[in-house]
Amino acid sequence: MLDIAFDQVIVRKNTSCLKWDGVGERFGDHELLPMWVADMDFPSPPSITAALEARIKHPVFGYTSPSKELYDSITLWMEKRHNWYIEKSWIQFSAGVVSALGTCIQALTEHGDRILVQSPVYAPFFNMVTRNNRTLVNNELVLENGRYVIDFEDFEEKLKSGVKLFLLCSPHNPGGRVWTRDELETIGELCRRHNVIIISDEIHADLALAPNRHIPIASLSPEMADITITAMAPSKTFNIAGLQASIVISQNEELMRKFNDVHDRRGFDGLNIFALTAMEAAYTGGSDWLDSIAAYIKENAEYANSFIKRELPAISCMMPEASFLLWMNCRNLHLSDTELNEMLTKKGKLALDPGTKYGPGGEGFVRMNIGCPRELLADGLNRLKTALT
Repeated sequence: MLDIAFDQVIVRKNTSCLKWDGVGERFGDHELLPMWVADMDFPSPPSITAALEARIKHPVFGYTSPSKELYDSITLWMEKRHNWYIEKSWIQFSAGVVSALGTCIQALTEHGDRILVQSPVYAPFFNMVTRNNRTLVNNELVLENGRYVIDFEDFEEKLKSGVKLFLLCSPHNPGGRVWTRDELETIGELCRRHNVIIISDEIHADLALAPNRHIPIASLSPEMADITITAMAPSKTFNIAGLQASIVISQNEELMRKFNDVHDRRGFDGLNIFALTAMEAAYTGGSDWLDSIAAYIKENAEYANSFIKRELPAISCMMPEASFLLWMNCRNLHLSDTELNEMLTKKGKLALDPGTKYGPGGEGFVRMNIGCPRELLADGLNRLKTALT
């Protein structure tokens, strides 16, 4: 691992940063400590900044296209990190995973078609379904011994109702679950049985925390891969969300033809030159940095959980198996969601994502972004204590 000082606090205010500069508009108070939107407060890997600096020294920024080296870096990354062997022809690019979800919905379903999600889940899952005039169907996750599990009986019943697409969040956001091989195989078997296409959002895949290992659902078998489109990105992993670069992968030529047709009709003509440069640098030179940051995030999660057990025993944390998001159960405080959020913002001066944002099952929860230096995490936890005691 690299010897990197992740404890350094970097000032992000006045950089047009959504997380810090947008907190006033989002929460009504510019002085809140922002621990909401999912980007980290760590510098991106040296390999990325060095590559961008080198590219910017060339004074011409004209039209560009993905290089062979970029494709090679992606296929090698999937092989080494996820034991997933993909081909260049399976890869397409998108500005972001959310826009990829929207493109998939437009390409593979019609108005009114039924699309299945599993709440509580990342809010754009709902928005992309309803804003594209499709019918939202929900298989709510079950809270069991402090972690989420899938109600497969209900899952299959919902599939039988005429569902065309299933939007899988893997690893899960906000709960941080890394789905097991058995769970993924059951999902795939049921979707194949009922002719349902899987769109798998795996944006947090690279941030599985040891000893957990992410498994791309499309990697399980050729049959599984044939019904799946996978969306991944270096954005969360390497903290480059502002560069807007993601990857869409599927071996199914017909699914990708339909996806690309919508891409073309929307005028998408590829990623910008800096997104391509950063993506290649991330996948070729970011491995050691990622190992280091994942270890630091795991320590942050343990630090936060220990603090909350000691200082706020009425709250329980769903320890993340992946990513830098802490899903906290505040139901034993017996507060309404409005009361809970007002106490956090007005008394604690702390901005967290309310659980209601993530749909049914999110009531009484809040999501804290712990992808930050320990000093900021400690400040946030103390504000949480001030708010709720």
